[in-house]
Amino acid sequence: MMLYLSEVLMQNHDLQRFEELIKVIEEKARTSGEIHFDMDVKPTYPDTPENWEDRLEGAFAGIYSVTR
Repeated sequence: MMLYLSEVLMQNHDLQRFEELIKVIEEKARTSGEIHFDMDVKPTYPDTPENWEDRLEGAFAGIYSVTR
């Protein structure tokens, strides 16, 4: 099963910051049962860092957390 970043963004169109997206990805990883994550689009938030792919992958894998 695959979690697509584009779907997450469409379902959470009210997000304003990259850090909010990180929290959503962490939650989806814990609750959705998805085992793969496809970053099929780049987030367009003003605070999206250069290493956005690493940060999102880390959030999905449970390695990176906003709260840690």
